[in-house]
Amino acid sequence: MSEFPRETPRGSSALQVNGSSQGCLEEVPAATPGSRHSLGVFHVSYSVSNHVGPWWDITSRQQRWNRQILKDVSLYVESGQILCILGSSGKRGGGVLGFMSLIIPSCLFQMCAFFIKASSVLLTLLPVCSEFHSTNHSLFYSNLACPCLVEAVMAELSLSHVADTLIGSYSFGGISSGERRRVSIAAQLIQDPKVMLFDEPTTGLDCMTANQIVVLLAELARRDRIVILTIHQPRSELFQLFDKIAILTYGELVFCGTPTEMLDFFDSCGYPCPEHSNPFDFYMDLTSVDTQSKEREIETYRRVQQIECAYKESAIHHRTLENIKQTKHLKTLPMIPFKTKDRLGALSKLGVLLRRVTRNLLRNKQAVTMRLVQNLIMGLFVIFYLLRVQNEVLKGAIQDRVGLLYQFVGATPYTGMLNALNLFPVLRAVSDQESQDGLYQKWQMLLAYVLHALPFSIVATLVFSSVSYWTLGLYPGVARFGYFSAALLAPHLIGEFLTLVLLGFIQNPNIVNSVVALLCIAGVLVGSGFLRNIEEMPIPFKIFSYFTFQKYCCEILVVNEFYGLNFTCGGPNGSMMAHPMCTFTQGIQFIEKTCPGATTRFTKNFLVLYAFIPVLVILGIVVFKIRDYIISR
Repeated sequence: MSEFPRETPRGSSALQVNGSSQGCLEEVPAATPGSRHSLGVFHVSYSVSNHVGPWWDITSRQQRWNRQILKDVSLYVESGQILCILGSSGKRGGGVLGFMSLIIPSCLFQMCAFFIKASSVLLTLLPVCSEFHSTNHSLFYSNLACPCLVEAVMAELSLSHVADTLIGSYSFGGISSGERRRVSIAAQLIQDPKVMLFDEPTTGLDCMTANQIVVLLAELARRDRIVILTIHQPRSELFQLFDKIAILTYGELVFCGTPTEMLDFFDSCGYPCPEHSNPFDFYMDLTSVDTQSKEREIETYRRVQQIECAYKESAIHHRTLENIKQTKHLKTLPMIPFKTKDRLGALSKLGVLLRRVTRNLLRNKQAVTMRLVQNLIMGLFVIFYLLRVQNEVLKGAIQDRVGLLYQFVGATPYTGMLNALNLFPVLRAVSDQESQDGLYQKWQMLLAYVLHALPFSIVATLVFSSVSYWTLGLYPGVARFGYFSAALLAPHLIGEFLTLVLLGFIQNPNIVNSVVALLCIAGVLVGSGFLRNIEEMPIPFKIFSYFTFQKYCCEILVVNEFYGLNFTCGGPNGSMMAHPMCTFTQGIQFIEKTCPGATTRFTKNFLVLYAFIPVLVILGIVVFKIRDYIISR
């Protein structure tokens, strides 16, 4: 790849970026006011491939099918223009061949452009904007970009009248679908991008709202921006609104030019648009391949090939190539029109994200209630079933306590997992979208969620412990209650943070649910020592137990409950009975039988147990950094 010049004059120029990885400039000058910028695509091809058969069919799995989505496509757009791309729905995944003639290298593309998907993800429980809260959706972006643009952007997109209304969703209230789409655009416009890419921005909108959105995008393009969008079935009134229209069929560019050039071109090919017909519908039908029968497919594909050949021989196509070549061969290039300079550091971004995540959760009353009381609800079932533990061995004094500890250690990680599965996938989708815009990195959203979860988890555990511990009549003493609460807080957090780690590389929450549940079950079976004494297990299982948090948590709870406890084992007169269960009349005897030496490891077990939490947080950060890298590619 050619070397990138540091200083460039004004002009309609661009840098070459091919499909391979590119180095980024450390410092690139910003665009000067009034400078023109352009985006060119030169001989770009794109293909996708996948395995033929299902994963369990080894023979067919080894075979792959390939499909070319783009084939030798060249486009050229300048600032102030809006380009409409017509064609069938595309596919994700694959590889890009050729190069794009852009205003910057590919690794800096997000610094001057943004891309909005057909279904943008928003936090539904935040208002559109409020001057009193810096954590609302659009204002959040202003904190990360430029606060002075908020009011102007809100007015520009006609959102001022819904500034204090919740964004909402399709399932409950909030703003309308068209306003929700404009919020997605506003969140990006606050960064003042020069290139705007939209994937079917009118999907799911009624005709009038869709028309308003396209008119809005055309107005944004007039303000010295490049706007490119894909669209299905646009209204005929929009035909003259686009500066350029491109038609793709079977990955090949059939036409790209102005509306007037389109009418003249197809008329010269012998396909004039009938009067009172929608040019979009007519030309899309004309350039589509009919697969209803083999004869029709051959006939329509031959017609498409003829139109494509005519376009590539036309003056319109040659003019496009000439513009791109002039841009490529300029010795100096125009300065890069970056978005608004990011004003916040990593800690400031983390603070904004933390306030945003917390405020969004606090407005969800059901989520707050379940986060605080789900452990308590689980404890109430145990309380109503057991009522109160006793000291009589023959009446289940030891068995009841072991069952309680087994239930608490097994259930608390699962409630933590439910919190993460219910709350984090939406935040993950938001971070995937916003990190691609360069607002922050994905791991910062993860860390914000972790910090927001800590106080809620502490309160929820204390509420659960306060009711369960004293009602069930466990070992009396404030210190013992504190150790009990601290020991159960750790598995609750570990279950939630383990789920976050898995959500970093497993997209489906249902799969994460199953994996975390299986890991927790395996940990309780092997590490607790309740089902089988750890010292009597085979060596592989014994080694595995040291990597389970349940081993350390159970030893803490056993020592905390049984140390210093004395049991009775006798008949009505209190005499000792020759019964096998009367072997344990003191708690220390049960401790030494179940987990020998646990009394001397009490503090060490606490340190190891809580070491799982930072380890999982660090692992989650690493996983989300990897996720960031993979998605960015």
